[in-house]
Amino acid sequence: MDEIISLFPTPFLRAPAALPPALVAGLTAHFTAAALQDNNASKQLSHTRLLKPSDSPLLVEVAALLTPKLSEFGALLFGERMGWSLKEMWVNVLDHGGHQAVHNHANSFISGVVYLTPTHEASRTVFMKSPGGHDFTFKNDHAGVATGPFNAEKWIGPAPQPGDLVLFPSYLMHAVPPNAGERRISLAFNAIPARLDSWGYAITFGG
Repeated sequence: MDEIISLFPTPFLRAPAALPPALVAGLTAHFTAAALQDNNASKQLSHTRLLKPSDSPLLVEVAALLTPKLSEFGALLFGERMGWSLKEMWVNVLDHGGHQAVHNHANSFISGVVYLTPTHEASRTVFMKSPGGHDFTFKNDHAGVATGPFNAEKWIGPAPQPGDLVLFPSYLMHAVPPNAGERRISLAFNAIPARLDSWGYAITFGG
């Protein structure tokens, strides 16, 4: 019998209700007013400065809940459970009509988002292939094409609820389409492992 094998898939972790409602409410109330930095992509998008868990007891609680998930996801990426730390965190406030341009996250290995408010159906996070990928130069792209995991150029994440978490490799390109709904607030972050060892050539991160 013929068999289709997915070679070298990209892992994507979705953890519903990763943060409890009380913590979500506390983060929203505390950090929304601190999202004072403008974003060049959209006038309706602002964010806080880069934060560390030590900046707030709320973020300490977030880190305690997320770190086991980072270890679990990191084992998929690197084949070993190891210590992970949240390198930086920030809260995004996306008002009606705002959007987030296509980007990825440098200087990190795992990135993630915790959704703090409901998200309009049209404003779910979109993940896409890197423009420097290994696709055919000539594509088959017309109204009659059936889109699947092997020929799609983008994937729209599941509709999140407040407290839901997603984790993905930091190199993965992603964006947020124009917000057609109410204010959309999320907590984004980057994480790094304690150490990577490639046959004796080791690098220690943090400090």
